[in-house]
Amino acid sequence: MESLKNQFLLAMPHMNDPWFGGSLCLICEHSPEGAMGLIINKPLDLSLKDVLQDLKVPVNYDMIEPVFSGGPVSPEQGFILHSVEDKQWHSTLIIGEEICLTTSKDLLISLGNTEAAPTQSMVILGYSGWSAGQLEFEIARNDWLLVEADADILFKVPHEKKIKAAADKIGIDLSLLIQDAGHA
Repeated sequence: MESLKNQFLLAMPHMNDPWFGGSLCLICEHSPEGAMGLIINKPLDLSLKDVLQDLKVPVNYDMIEPVFSGGPVSPEQGFILHSVEDKQWHSTLIIGEEICLTTSKDLLISLGNTEAAPTQSMVILGYSGWSAGQLEFEIARNDWLLVEADADILFKVPHEKKIKAAADKIGIDLSLLIQDAGHA
């Protein structure tokens, strides 16, 4: 299978997993060794301002942005998905033409200052991981739909509407889907 990096995983309606049911996940890395992704539509009861204050990062504006739960692995580890910018931060991974992932404190510091921050961003705690072949198995089992990642869905669509926006992008009405697929 080709790399699934820069793809959304859209949970099928029948998925009852407490972490992944009802989720939209961005695949950040995918190789024969496994995959790493971030759930992008499940906000925590925590704001970006709370996180920055805990880290003693100065904030020069009133922040109301939520922080999201990226998955069950390392829930204390922070990730920042952001737009591609001219400015570079430490530990940045380019995911696609319009999406980057950074894990360094220098970007967190810039988020406290509207003039230095990326144009678009979201902070996520924890991540989702799959061992070698696990994600491919789940896709073949019809647990996930693949949708090309879209920066507008990621950054501009409200979290409660992201799944519908991703499904609309591929012309799918999730309410009409069934669990089992036929095989010839």
